[in-house]
Amino acid sequence: MEETDREAVATAVQRVAGMLQRPDQLDKVEQYRRREARKKASVEARLKAAIQSQLDGVRTGLSQLHNALNDVKDIQQSLIDVNKDWRQSINTIENLKDVKDAVVQHSQLAAAVENLKNIFSVPEIVRETHDLIERGELLQAHRKLMDLECSRDDLMYEQYRMDSKNTHDMNLIHTYFGDMQKLSEELAKQLWMVVQRSLVTVRRDPTLLVSVVRIIDREEKIDRRMLDRKKQTGFIPPGRPKKWKEKMFNILDRTVSTRIEGTQADTRESDKMWLVRHLEIIRKYVLDDLLVAKTLLDQCFPPNYDIFNKLLNMYHQALSTRMQELAAEDLEANEIVSLLTWVLNTYKSTEMMGNSELSPEVDVNSLDALISQNVVDQLLSKYMSTLTSNIIGWLRKALETDKKDWIKETEPEADQDGYYQTTLPAIVFQMFEQNLQVAAQINEDLKTKVLLLCLQQMNSFLTRYKDEAQLYKEEHLKNRQYPQCYVQYMIAVINNCQTFKESIISLKRKYLKLEMEDTLSSSHASMDATLDIIAKEGCSSLLDEVFMDLEPHLNELMTKKWLMGCNAVGTICVTVEDYFNDFSKIKKPYKKTMTIEAHRRVVVEYIRAIMLKRISFKNAEERKEGAERMIREAEQFRFLFKKLAAGSGEDTEGLCGIIEAIAEVIKLTDPSLLYLEVSTLVSKYPDIRDDHIAALLTVRGDASRDMKQTIIETLDQGPSQPNPNYVPIFKEITVPTLTVPKLLK
Repeated sequence: MEETDREAVATAVQRVAGMLQRPDQLDKVEQYRRREARKKASVEARLKAAIQSQLDGVRTGLSQLHNALNDVKDIQQSLIDVNKDWRQSINTIENLKDVKDAVVQHSQLAAAVENLKNIFSVPEIVRETHDLIERGELLQAHRKLMDLECSRDDLMYEQYRMDSKNTHDMNLIHTYFGDMQKLSEELAKQLWMVVQRSLVTVRRDPTLLVSVVRIIDREEKIDRRMLDRKKQTGFIPPGRPKKWKEKMFNILDRTVSTRIEGTQADTRESDKMWLVRHLEIIRKYVLDDLLVAKTLLDQCFPPNYDIFNKLLNMYHQALSTRMQELAAEDLEANEIVSLLTWVLNTYKSTEMMGNSELSPEVDVNSLDALISQNVVDQLLSKYMSTLTSNIIGWLRKALETDKKDWIKETEPEADQDGYYQTTLPAIVFQMFEQNLQVAAQINEDLKTKVLLLCLQQMNSFLTRYKDEAQLYKEEHLKNRQYPQCYVQYMIAVINNCQTFKESIISLKRKYLKLEMEDTLSSSHASMDATLDIIAKEGCSSLLDEVFMDLEPHLNELMTKKWLMGCNAVGTICVTVEDYFNDFSKIKKPYKKTMTIEAHRRVVVEYIRAIMLKRISFKNAEERKEGAERMIREAEQFRFLFKKLAAGSGEDTEGLCGIIEAIAEVIKLTDPSLLYLEVSTLVSKYPDIRDDHIAALLTVRGDASRDMKQTIIETLDQGPSQPNPNYVPIFKEITVPTLTVPKLLK
């Protein structure tokens, strides 16, 4: 208490100190005192009220405890009195045992009397019930069967109550009612037949199905009643519980499984589309059955049977089992696609479980997968492996077929723009397209994998295509008369390269996501490079064909015959133009390359003819005549290639200008200016070598050995400033080396 008093005093001092911190607060001391007095009075009043309330509660509790004690004493006295009365009546109860036995016997006799009529009429009722079952009047038959079972069960129960160990009498009753069990089995057989055909019956005769359901429901109620009595008495009639509701669902489950399995009408041997047909029949049957179950069957069953959801689960489980069985078979690639497309897409689509007429009872998002992801992955892996082998085989077969076309005696077909082509690109990319469309039906990931596979195999295929085109050329060179349409088919091969390029771009644009472009950039570049090589080699082989025909005429250039006026260049131009009439069937990117290369090779061959020193002009008149002829022929070449390159933007001036520049050196009449003219030539064409200059001076015919040596040595000392746009041409031209040492001596 002292500690509490000290704390109270300290608190009071602190409060007073807080109130009197300033001098002007001393005037309010009386006001503070009255306020604290009121607070103190209020607190004391609340304390008194609380204490009084507690005292009243304690008083009431004590009063109730006192009353309870008195009640307990009264009950104790009553129990003592009851115990005395019970002990006094034990002998009396034992004397009433005979009365008890009489009551039990009376009860049994009463039950026997009550069922006496039924007992005597059992054979007749059995016959009537049998007739009703045969006529299909199942409700009436079940009513009579229930009456028979009720009579038997009551008799057996009374016998059980009287003497549960008397099996003889129990067997006697059971035997007497033995035909009733056969009736029950016969009725059940009829019920299960209706249940098996419930989806058909509900459309034709829903009343019959309702009757069957009512019978099953009655039996369920009887089962529950018998089980409840067994808990109380230990007795249950033979054959109970029948569990007809459970049997009904088992039969429905087996019926669903059989219906799913029975939809396979064909095998792979009899029909390649057996799986597609099988899955389509399943889809149609399941959708029709569930629609009937929702709209008709559900109305024939009590709500607690939840028949639609039960059937939905049965169909789902049966489908899952069937799909797993199919997945375990040795399926081909197209069959794997059909199965996965059906399982992953069709099953939950609007064509089946997602059908609007099944909503909202069927939620496709809550349906489990028909086959596990592991099985799906295994099937996809097998599909990719099989597809890889198939694509390799298809590409090889397509190339072999195309090669057979190359040796035909008829020209290849032309497209709508008149360009030669073969069917190879169309066949290859149609095959790719079909496989990609199929893969897209399953999912985006598989579509991307198939596209990558197609492009990968395309890369390998193009390498084989290049090798076959090279072999085609080599075989032709062995006998240029065979095959007859070599030029046309080589043009088609070149055009195919452009078609392949366009088709690859189109395929990627259609089936490849933008974010995947980078992963294929190197592969695409590799394919483009291979196609360019094929086209370039094809163009080169065609030009080889041209120049093999031109060889006799090229050999006439810069000879005495040429100087005397032979028309070798005219023949060359006509031959080139004739070939280029066929080359017009080459598509533009490669046609332009072809024209440029032909132009360059003609000029190179012309200059090579000069450098071969087939002629040495004897005098200024011959040099003038030869030079003017060279200029005219350069103009012929310029006109020819300008005509062939019309619209292509090719520079037809520069190459022919080399011939004219050489002609100017030959035409020069003043030998003292020869160095200046040659140096001008070298400055324009810096790749010209000493042996070229020596050969050119030899063709002029008037330059001495010392002059040649001086010009060459002087040119070697001079600075060379080549034109950055100049494409070297002299480096391809070799000069016979036998005369070079003599010229330089």
